[in-house]
Amino acid sequence: MSGLQTRLHTPAESHKRGGSDGLLDWASHLGAVPPACASGGRWSVSLPVETAGVAIGVVAAIRLLNMQSAFELKWLLIPCLLVVAALLPTWLRASEFPRLGLDREHATASLALAGIMCLCAIPAVFLGLWLMVRMHLPIPLRPAITGPHDWFAWLTYQFLYVAVAEEMFFRGYLQANVMKWLGDTRPVGHYVAVVVSAGCFALAHVAVQGQIASLFTFLPGLLLAWLFLRTRSLLAPILFHGLANVSYGIIALILA
Repeated sequence: MSGLQTRLHTPAESHKRGGSDGLLDWASHLGAVPPACASGGRWSVSLPVETAGVAIGVVAAIRLLNMQSAFELKWLLIPCLLVVAALLPTWLRASEFPRLGLDREHATASLALAGIMCLCAIPAVFLGLWLMVRMHLPIPLRPAITGPHDWFAWLTYQFLYVAVAEEMFFRGYLQANVMKWLGDTRPVGHYVAVVVSAGCFALAHVAVQGQIASLFTFLPGLLLAWLFLRTRSLLAPILFHGLANVSYGIIALILA
């Protein structure tokens, strides 16, 4: 197998280990490194060069699209660009893209982990934004919602476009490539991949949005990267990404 995907436990193995609890077992998953991670040869130059080039090109293209305020379809084109940039290089390399994780075992673990993350992160976000309001500081990235119809469109966009597209690119492509490149340095390579993924996630937001406050996305980026590492699938980071964005927007509107 040439991509990040690793073999899931068979139903019999899952039963022996307690079903979906196997996915929640920290030690077993950190130790289970896919053999394909090192398939391209240790410290091969081609993969990081490709990944860096694609990332820079995508961020520059999205920045350019955001500057075109009269271009009405950019809300659709930007997510499509992220998805194509994630899938096309992987296809050209004849590699497998990380699984979405819609099977029962992955979905159960992903829902549980995303829910736990939300219970831990959302109160901290509320406290941080409340302190900003108390200190008379502007709340960054507040959503522009004026009516009930805007709510539905905004919620749909956060999950189906922002969360899915960004997770496919930053976790499914970028983080997966770093893990492949550093795969035989386990488990250090995994933690390096988490930091690199979160750092690129934050820097891309700064470059695209033009706000230094976007550096704060590094913190949720760490959680998203960890969820991808833990579950070996995209469902958990997609769910947490969408829920975190929606929660942030609602809190920002309430406190404003």
